[in-house]
Amino acid sequence: MSQPYTNPSLSTAERVENLLSLMTVEEKVGQMLQLPANMPENLGKLEDWNVGSYLHCTGNMVAELQARAEKTRLGIPLIFGIDAIHGHCFENNGTVFPTQLALSSAWSKQLSQSMAHVTAVETRACGLHWTFSPVLCVGRDSRWGRVNETFGEDPWLIGELAAAAVYGYQGDTLASTDTILACAKHYVAYGEATGGRDAYEAEVSPRKLLSLFLPPFEKAVKEAKVATLMVGYQAIDGVPCSANSWLLREVPKNQWGMDGFIVTDWDNIGSLHDKQRVAVDLRHAAKIAVESGNDMIMTTPSFYQHAIDLVADGELDIAFINDAVSRILKYKFELGLFDEHRYTDLSKKDQILGNPAHWHEALEASRQSLTLLKNEGVLPLSSDNKPKILLCGANADDVVAQLGDWSFGSMQAGAADDSYHQKDAITLRQGLQAEADAGRCELNYVRGAAPAEPDFEEILAAADAASNSDIVIACVGDTLSQHGEFHDRADLDLSGHQQAMLEAVKATGKPLIVVFMASKPLTIGWVKQHADAVVCAFNPGAKGGQALSELLFGELNPSGKLTISFPEHVGQSPVYYNKYEGWHARLSERTNNQERYIDMPALPLFSFGEGKSYSEFSYSDLSVANPQLPASDDLAKGEALKVSVNISNVSQRTGLEIAQLYIHDSAASVTVPVLQLRGFERVELAAGETRRVEFSVPYSDLALINAKLEKVVEPGEFKVFVGASSKANDLLSANFRVE
Repeated sequence: MSQPYTNPSLSTAERVENLLSLMTVEEKVGQMLQLPANMPENLGKLEDWNVGSYLHCTGNMVAELQARAEKTRLGIPLIFGIDAIHGHCFENNGTVFPTQLALSSAWSKQLSQSMAHVTAVETRACGLHWTFSPVLCVGRDSRWGRVNETFGEDPWLIGELAAAAVYGYQGDTLASTDTILACAKHYVAYGEATGGRDAYEAEVSPRKLLSLFLPPFEKAVKEAKVATLMVGYQAIDGVPCSANSWLLREVPKNQWGMDGFIVTDWDNIGSLHDKQRVAVDLRHAAKIAVESGNDMIMTTPSFYQHAIDLVADGELDIAFINDAVSRILKYKFELGLFDEHRYTDLSKKDQILGNPAHWHEALEASRQSLTLLKNEGVLPLSSDNKPKILLCGANADDVVAQLGDWSFGSMQAGAADDSYHQKDAITLRQGLQAEADAGRCELNYVRGAAPAEPDFEEILAAADAASNSDIVIACVGDTLSQHGEFHDRADLDLSGHQQAMLEAVKATGKPLIVVFMASKPLTIGWVKQHADAVVCAFNPGAKGGQALSELLFGELNPSGKLTISFPEHVGQSPVYYNKYEGWHARLSERTNNQERYIDMPALPLFSFGEGKSYSEFSYSDLSVANPQLPASDDLAKGEALKVSVNISNVSQRTGLEIAQLYIHDSAASVTVPVLQLRGFERVELAAGETRRVEFSVPYSDLALINAKLEKVVEPGEFKVFVGASSKANDLLSANFRVE
């Protein structure tokens, strides 16, 4: 006799309620357990432990495990999770996009959504239902190994791009062959760990959490309706995130109304005992985990029996278990796993993964994310005289360095395979070779130096080749072994013999173009001072070499702008544009009266929002349409700030400008940053065109968190700034008041 939960005509809530009423404690706790399928010992536990989820499950294993789950007493389907971070990169033939940090340089919600949608289609085609993406961490310290996973240093922009990604993953309905669950992570302030030490203590006050680190997650939950959150490894003010009921229950579930579930990161609950020492044993850790609000426990096998025993002994309220399981079951129903979407036709995945339309989207993402940081007239290159180009640097022909973390070769995927993604990837060397094959240049390649090979150098060979060339293109940065989890850095200088290679080729007197291919900002002051042009690619995706060659030869007009600041020196870290005033530092007219270390410039090496184009733009006539906003107690209903400005393309080439809007509360009850991003517009202008560009800033974006931890808009004077970057000399300003 069939049970009501098998009837798709009933509401999801009715089906969940019926199924929950039929489940034993063991079956309920099993639904809260997620185990890694790439550890064979976990596969046999499916029936015995009533396992609800597996991660890192690939190939035909998905169908085999799902069939076994269907034969269990209640036939509850498995939900499969995967780290599909910038494409479904752990699958052969999957489409690989730029990393989040690279993609964010495009300042494009459409691209963020597109990357997520392609990833969802390819992930679902492999029988998987859930990606642990997007990353909403705020990347403010380049010493941290995981900066490349972030959308940069600004919480407001992170929220905008992440919300678009969530919609790209989840779409309008989850019961589909082209949508999956999204997971906003790492909740919360994970990137703010002291000293850039991954998973270390984060000394962040409740007001800073509410002001800077929680808002992107709030947008993901309340506006984008993200299905899941993943809890950060670290502790905040001494309390591990996985043991913080205010963070896990009160804020997302009670205040924001989140109806999804919260998953721990890898063995967070075991860490409560063996690393953070807030639990006397693993049984105690299991109790803390459930009571604090963790709904699914990733990779802590001991949780299963301990949770069952705690309920049986009356030490753990079954209501906590029921709430967690209800949230998980809700999304299994929403995904259609009890109905027509339990199984995926895996025979179709070869036609879906890496299809031409998907690679077109990835190439476009690579193009728009490239950022020109310096150009002394050497770019774009002219093919008229068929220039002789020396290309040097290992990163110019290294797919591992180009793709970055969370792809084959990364720690999570096992050992590197020299063949991975090679047939789809286009390195810078291959991109320029295509130009040479087309008769536009002559190309010579000397590896020269490599970021993670201290004993390798071909400095003399590079210098000799440079002497016989018309122009030098040097590709420098870092590689996969130098970033990611467990790979924080104290020294941000170019590693290996890269610096010596640059100095040697520059000494030949030939024009030097530097392509920066790295996971994060490094201290490349010499490059800024001595290179004739600098292009920042970060990790530009599998098609990054084609996009770079198009930019170098002028087929592509660069439009990217940085979403993260570059430090002059590691001692300047952390450095970010939305800083505070009050530093007892010497001021001088030479530094525009900006605070600074006595032995460092006032500004970062490259600033947030900075980026050049082959076109040239000017801003004029900034105006605020409503310079006196009426105050409102309802932040959602307050009158929006209307701002407009003229932007002109004063060059002879069509180009795209990313105009940025910042605000500053001139006098507040608490300290506030000198600038806060609150809007941007991507504006394409023909040569000689001028356009009036309008911004609308929601009233709630004028709010601050006061000393009572209340979100309020305080009456008084404000400033609005609009321009090409966060640098003062790039901005126009106007005043307005909230009355």
